[in-house]
Amino acid sequence: MCHPSWGAARAAAQRLSDLARLRRVRDLIDREYAKPLDVEALARAADMPAGRLSRQFRLAYGRSPYAYLTARRVERAAALLRGGGFVAADVWRSVGCSSPDVFRARFTELVGMPPDAYRRLVREAAAGTPPPPAVRPARRPAVPIRNREASAAAPRLA
Repeated sequence: MCHPSWGAARAAAQRLSDLARLRRVRDLIDREYAKPLDVEALARAADMPAGRLSRQFRLAYGRSPYAYLTARRVERAAALLRGGGFVAADVWRSVGCSSPDVFRARFTELVGMPPDAYRRLVREAAAGTPPPPAVRPARRPAVPIRNREASAAAPRLA
């Protein structure tokens, strides 16, 4: 017969084990963001089902593994553009994005301006010229909705 407190201790131990796995996944994303990673590959690395990994990662870090990977890639791309050694057209390859259009859309969504405008703004700031008045502050990124998650429109009655 088990003691009643053993169930709580076992649940706490499982939670700590899951947090350690999630930390390893986050570290893997931070190290290998430029490689083609997907949730299934991350789940295999964590020895968890993909759905559970996504749910637990979102609970622990506030965003999905894919959103974290995308933010890490955009963060690195912004650093490369600030460094000045890369042309904006070549940055998307170096951070592991699948296409320039996807990279541009995600960069604009997270930073608030396209990569070319960001690089131009950084150059002007380094030269001491004030930013142009047309530059808007970064807006809150839109949350993408997958088709199967979109709510069905209520039928309109005439």
